[in-house]
Amino acid sequence: MKLKKKINVLSIFAAIFTLLGIAFCTFIISILAVLSGKIYYVDFIITVAVVLYVYFLMLLFHFFKTKKRKRVFASIAGIAILVTLVSPIYHMYIDRIPTVAAEVDVYKYQPFSEYKNIPILDEPATLQLTGNLPRMDGATALYPLYAAFVQATYPEKDYSPNESEVMVNTTPDAYSNLFSGDVDMIFVAAPSESQKKTAKQQGLDLKMTPIGREAFVFFVNQKNNIAGLTLEQIKAIYSGEVRNWKELGGVDNPIRAFQRPEDSGSQSALQKLMGDTPIMQAPSEDIASGMGGIINEVAQYKNYKNAIGYTFRYYSTEMVKNDQIKLLEIEGIAPTKEMIRSKKYPITSEFYIVTAGTDNPNVEKLIEWILSKQGQALVEDVGYVPVGKY
Repeated sequence: MKLKKKINVLSIFAAIFTLLGIAFCTFIISILAVLSGKIYYVDFIITVAVVLYVYFLMLLFHFFKTKKRKRVFASIAGIAILVTLVSPIYHMYIDRIPTVAAEVDVYKYQPFSEYKNIPILDEPATLQLTGNLPRMDGATALYPLYAAFVQATYPEKDYSPNESEVMVNTTPDAYSNLFSGDVDMIFVAAPSESQKKTAKQQGLDLKMTPIGREAFVFFVNQKNNIAGLTLEQIKAIYSGEVRNWKELGGVDNPIRAFQRPEDSGSQSALQKLMGDTPIMQAPSEDIASGMGGIINEVAQYKNYKNAIGYTFRYYSTEMVKNDQIKLLEIEGIAPTKEMIRSKKYPITSEFYIVTAGTDNPNVEKLIEWILSKQGQALVEDVGYVPVGKY
């Protein structure tokens, strides 16, 4: 009897220690899943842990005395695991769908780098800056352009995109750095209304110097049979008035109309295009934040067969180079450099050097040079359309 009691006590201790061990491992694995943005695996992880623990207990206390009990347990455990696998399998499918306009390796466009992905002038630049070099930032899509300006006029050294006089960030970050005085000039699309308001509140006078032209483009999956849209159709899509491709002559499929984050250059361009027409709420997704929490952000474009998104021509054709999408004609006009130059493409806009007051005398010298024959030639060589003749 004493031996039996001793065995029972040992079994209870084994059950407790096993529970603590499995709970600890489950907690750690779940935290890692959340931090990596795979929160949808948590239910599956917990279910597997519970199944393993229950299985251990049943072995420990000799529950599996008949084959029927084993089959019942296996059936219940299998169903539970399969149910919690639905979400991970779905997200695995979603993750396999390519993201368009995703991250670009900006280091390939770094001035004086080994990649040599930016054009150089046939002759030395008429401007050679020394001393107090203008600190600059800008949109990713414009980095190859102002990197080419730097390579032509700045002294040769390492200009890290993250920590140097020549940085590259998103449009909202570039404006924030300008407003805080961390940079002297930025290369971006026109500011959004909220960015204009922020500048006014801080008493900053934004000076916008146009240096080139670009096309705002809409794109769809390569297999979409829609080749072009009108401006009114685009407004109808992004206001939520039109929600199915069949209403536009396409297949019977709901439209997934992706958007970009607020204050980004492309989102500001969409807002300008829409005018007084309200934009429907953007598709969003829960993602893991840097501190381990979950935040809701505007969803990145996924190249579903029924998706539509937007960006700028150069970024999509020269930097991302995704052959699984196609740029749409707008009002029957394709977004080519020739159509941008002639202004026949209906959504053509200028991009700018924006300053907010600086005492660096080299800033104005650089702007003047960029608008010169040599500077505008580089705009053309990089792949944009210059604003001036040269």
